[in-house]
Amino acid sequence: MKSWQQRGSIWQLCPQQPAALIEFIGGSYLAATPQVSYRRLLEQFSQLNLAVHAWSYVPGFDHQAQARQAWSDFRTARIALNERIGTAPVTFRIGHSLGCKLHLLAPDGGRRSQAFVALSFNNFNAERSIPLLSEIAPRLGVVTEFSPSPAETLRLIQQHYIQPRNLVVRFGDDALDQSQELFQALASRAHDSSELTQLPGDHLTPASAGMRQGLFGDWADDPAKSRRYRRLAELIVRWC
Repeated sequence: MKSWQQRGSIWQLCPQQPAALIEFIGGSYLAATPQVSYRRLLEQFSQLNLAVHAWSYVPGFDHQAQARQAWSDFRTARIALNERIGTAPVTFRIGHSLGCKLHLLAPDGGRRSQAFVALSFNNFNAERSIPLLSEIAPRLGVVTEFSPSPAETLRLIQQHYIQPRNLVVRFGDDALDQSQELFQALASRAHDSSELTQLPGDHLTPASAGMRQGLFGDWADDPAKSRRYRRLAELIVRWC
């Protein structure tokens, strides 16, 4: 398997002739280093002969602007990949937590992907996401909220997101999950074919750096964890 390469804000794993392309956005501060934070899951996709483009970012309050930037960066990376391999591979989008929201707010409404997989969708307001904000903001005399707000996000999905094929994944012990709200917004659209499924795990299940494996090699890795990420990757690929 090829090693990770960084091209601007995109971390890439690219087999010689990939069968498809995964465009991945992680959640909150985990996504600053997706090649580390989501290493296990993303490298499983690469082992299944899929190219992986993972967007690196630090979350801000303007989620709409970040969604546009992610979409633009992915587009640039996708064009470069097409030129290298001589064809345009089928593209799938995957998000985790806040990363789901950013994919769903993409300017093309999901048009340039064949399907979308939402892992542990999270759409809390700023005060819930940043606990100290409710104490700090009044002292500074400012009112701070994510743009778009949680309610506006769901409205935009209902009105402007056009991709019919979506797999919404909830992990059973995830107290931060809002997958049901997302699924209801998706299902309210005409011609929707979204699916909702529940798997064992919690909010951080998709994220694992595999530090022991990275330091000591495959012999030191936890076989149970490796199988779990393999199964998750295979489930997603089969569905897509």
